[in-house]
Amino acid sequence: MSSNQFSIAVEGLSKCYEIYDHPRDRLKQFFFPRIKSLVGANPHHYFREFWALKDISFSVPKGETVGVIGKNGSGKSTLLQMICGTLSPTLGSIRTHGRIAALLELGSGFNPEFTGRENIYLNAAVLGLSKEEIDACYDDILAFADIGEFVNQPVKTYSSGMGVRLAFAVQSQINPDILIVDEALSVGDVRFQAKCFERLRQLKDNGTSILLVTHSSEQIVSHCSSAILLNEGRQIELGEPRKVVNRYNDLLFGKEKKSLEVSMPPGKDLSPVTKEDEFQLNLIEDVFSTHVGFNPHEYRWGDGSVSILDFYLSADGVSYPSAIESGQEILLALSIRFTNELVRPILGITIKTKEGITVYGANSETLDCEAIYESGSKGSAIVVKAKFKADLAPGDYFISLGVVTKQGEDLTPHDRRYDSIHLAVRPNRQFFGLINLAMQLEVSATSL
Repeated sequence: MSSNQFSIAVEGLSKCYEIYDHPRDRLKQFFFPRIKSLVGANPHHYFREFWALKDISFSVPKGETVGVIGKNGSGKSTLLQMICGTLSPTLGSIRTHGRIAALLELGSGFNPEFTGRENIYLNAAVLGLSKEEIDACYDDILAFADIGEFVNQPVKTYSSGMGVRLAFAVQSQINPDILIVDEALSVGDVRFQAKCFERLRQLKDNGTSILLVTHSSEQIVSHCSSAILLNEGRQIELGEPRKVVNRYNDLLFGKEKKSLEVSMPPGKDLSPVTKEDEFQLNLIEDVFSTHVGFNPHEYRWGDGSVSILDFYLSADGVSYPSAIESGQEILLALSIRFTNELVRPILGITIKTKEGITVYGANSETLDCEAIYESGSKGSAIVVKAKFKADLAPGDYFISLGVVTKQGEDLTPHDRRYDSIHLAVRPNRQFFGLINLAMQLEVSATSL
């Protein structure tokens, strides 16, 4: 890719830190290797190497937003600091084109003793703006930050939210070529976050390249054109945001993918099919993929203790419809088989747009479904029925399913089928948006 096509190019980037077990080892490392080199002996290291990043390579095209996601300690902040130039890489190269603005930490670049106004001029001057340029955008910065008279108070008196509002206002209003944001937007309130993301959209439309670090998978899917997943300092996924987010969820909850094989436990004599008035479901074999509506690109993982084997879906009594009308009554039935003993299993169901935005999600805990807690014995199978009104806007949606158990705050996924069922909603000219609120208008005529 030529230099006029990208704003950031990272090749083989690595960062190594020297870890010393004792303070004296640092002194030994300073003197002894030099002495041994003078006498021709092989030097000995008195430290352990810790690679915060190892062999990272990617590029950010101009005008694109790239998300960086990963667990705590995966190297995200280290990567951004090296791109900004506040850290030097151990190996590899970084090329950037244009002015960089960065929000790496709350209040970074601000002098706490200076007022907000003084810090605006100081911060913008560091970014290369003249006083005349700062004067020209000063009112826009104040309007965006919306901190009122606090702009004339020392920054040390600000709350964390006020500090990040002012910092983001400065960095975003100067129209940088590259904007780097490291978790800063998670501090502001909902209205400020909406304003920030609208500003990010404007900057992107104007050609600014954005590198966004966040733990919010929905922000990655909603605002990024591509994403990078880091884990323990290594780049393990690069590409389409939804694919990267799925892999991230796998790291958080699944540890690793495992094949889900279902076998008939000895001594059990279950009928392979359960039949009710509206449908029949298989209790033994995984026939999920044989039905209309199954998404062959589903993302599935778990430890195999549970298997979601079969599903039935109807809209106003029509089985496995190719598309539905907004407002129809949906019946979703699932057959679930337990291959291991589980205590208080939890079933979750989520509906998302094709862009990955969650429209609705619930589980057996939030819905107080006590009956499912009594299941979970080894070799048993259950049928779960969910009913809801699909007051959805026209478009494509995907239903995700999952069975987990919970111990404290830790979740153990047993079978998760993400984006497993495709639900298409036909066009409807009565409304627009995400959901149908069935609004009614009434006009009363009055005489003057």
